[in-house]
Amino acid sequence: MTAVATAPPRARRRFTGSVGLLALPIAAWLVFFFIVPFGLILWYSFGEKPSLYVTHSNDVLSLARYVEALDPAFLTTFWRTTQIAIVGTALCLLIGFPIAYWMAVKLSPRARGIVLALVLVPYWTNFLVRTIGWQITLSPEGFLSDFLNGIGVLNGPLQVLYTQQAVQLGVVYNYLPLMILPLYVALERMDHRLLEASRDLGGNWWSSFWRVTIPLALPGIMSGLLLVFVPLMGDYITPSVLGGASGSMVGQMVAGQFQRAQNWALGSAMAICLMLAILLVVILFGVLFKLIGVALARFRHLGDLDRAGAIS
Repeated sequence: MTAVATAPPRARRRFTGSVGLLALPIAAWLVFFFIVPFGLILWYSFGEKPSLYVTHSNDVLSLARYVEALDPAFLTTFWRTTQIAIVGTALCLLIGFPIAYWMAVKLSPRARGIVLALVLVPYWTNFLVRTIGWQITLSPEGFLSDFLNGIGVLNGPLQVLYTQQAVQLGVVYNYLPLMILPLYVALERMDHRLLEASRDLGGNWWSSFWRVTIPLALPGIMSGLLLVFVPLMGDYITPSVLGGASGSMVGQMVAGQFQRAQNWALGSAMAICLMLAILLVVILFGVLFKLIGVALARFRHLGDLDRAGAIS
């Protein structure tokens, strides 16, 4: 009896140990490629650039680099980066949600696999190569400029390249699949009979969308917003290829301090400021979606009370 009683805990311990061993590669990856680099950047940010030919020194620790990092030029570029990130994330949501809904609800299971593969096709190509493709497309001598002039839309070269609008277009194109995929997963798992039940109870398309579809898709929306916004804030390639001076972003300023100015302390302080700002936005996202979830639950409750009153 004792052996039988002690067997399940032993089995659970063996299972827990196996899971721990399987998690070791992930833990090592996080330690060596996230925690250690972050610790180095944080350490460098308290140092200084002692001379022209020395990248950094931590002999004297201070917060002076953070004060230097928050100068008007950095704040202007940071505000531009935030604008591009917010608008780009919103556009990805507005474009990606109908596509994900169409894939998950309207398409047959066989067609879903084909369309899903088409969504992932851009990621079979290098990020830099895809962005350079847009550089060629948007250039004044490119085929898009010739086409628009040919049909009479323009009377001169296309002047979009090396502007903030070009960067906006590039980030939406590059990060749109990261929005579509979590939305598709959330909508594909949704029980479609709930929409039929909503219509049977007298709900129209709009009320069914807000009371059934949006609450069930909320985890996918939250994941998509984070997957797009976080890497977009630190994007370096897209503004470097498409932005020029008028479309620069914070990632370029951080890279410039490490590569050209050789001021690792100031570049580290800028990077820490950027990461703290992203963390703050993520927390605000979490609070906002919590409030939205509460509001939607109350909205559904009020709708149920109205229907109950109508029936009585």
